Amino acid sequence: QVQVVESGGDLVQPGGSLSLTCTVSGRGFKFGVINWYRQAPGKSREWLGSIVRDGRVDYADAVKGRFFIPSDHPENTVYLQMSSLKPEDTAVYSCNVRGSGNYRGRDFWGQGTQVTVSS
Repeated sequence: QVQVVESGGDLVQPGGSLSLTCTVSGRGFKFGVINWYRQAPGKSREWLGSIVRDGRVDYADAVKGRFFIPSDHPENTVYLQMSSLKPEDTAVYSCNVRGSGNYRGRDFWGQGTQVTVSS
């Protein structure tokens, strides 16, 4: 059984920074791609960025330059480092994990973690 857990969400002031963690557990599991998403109340889910197993990263234009996914990370754990946060960044942040090897073609989601940007 594969489990995905996001953590690190918090209340932060505008202009502040926050780092989120996505941890994947499962027997023999190795990820192929991990995508970060967010969903604000009343809005559709928004893709933020992704990291491939070989370390390649990509970002949505909306967050490029403010959000960063480190290529150096423990096995099956990735981070989303956010800076210069704005009230409009308030949302539930989730990671979507695509498996590799025996789990190739399968997607897994976590429950999400709440980020609130407010003074």
